[in-house]
Amino acid sequence: MPRRESRYHPPSNRRNEHAIMLKRLFRFWPALLLLAGFNLHAAPDQGAEPVTVRMQTTMGDIVLELDADKAPVTVENFLEYARAGFYDGTIFHRVIPGFMIQGGGFEPGMTQKQTRPPIKNEADNGLKNVEGAIAMARTPDPHSASAQFFINVKDNDFLNFTSPTPQGWGYCVFGRVTEGLDVVHAIEQVATGSKGGHQDVPQEDVVIEKVTVEE
Repeated sequence: MPRRESRYHPPSNRRNEHAIMLKRLFRFWPALLLLAGFNLHAAPDQGAEPVTVRMQTTMGDIVLELDADKAPVTVENFLEYARAGFYDGTIFHRVIPGFMIQGGGFEPGMTQKQTRPPIKNEADNGLKNVEGAIAMARTPDPHSASAQFFINVKDNDFLNFTSPTPQGWGYCVFGRVTEGLDVVHAIEQVATGSKGGHQDVPQEDVVIEKVTVEE
């Protein structure tokens, strides 16, 4: 069944904000326990070739190389959304300087999009949340990611996998920016505020006009 995402994001590590972010996350956890089961995609063969994706935004293009070898389920999930045009016309709805930019779940006006069931967390794949890495956003449930993603604007080691526990699962990295890191940093610097009960929302929409899988 299609579903709507609620407060999907990695917790910020800014001073005095980490606990606040976690508190905001857990406030929505009871409703999230009603989510459907995992979206079990068939994993590609080992040694799968990287996949190139071009993300055209109103601030410039971002080119991504997705690691289908180390994150097969996550990459296939992202590609299915991309090929279906799901991301076209969505916005970067959460931007925190010195942390990350997040998108893939809202249209202009902060209208949420329906998604497919969540996928399993592949954060134990050895890929790290370093500058330019793209990872899946999720709720406090480690296996709740569906469509939303974020791009790290700096090394965020505290988001990496450390153990298969609710606190240690981390956020699954599934690719990296190969072109347009300057665009990522430009988006990072846009003015933000509160909107529709959400914080860190760009005051002017940063639209993902089109996501193209370069095959």
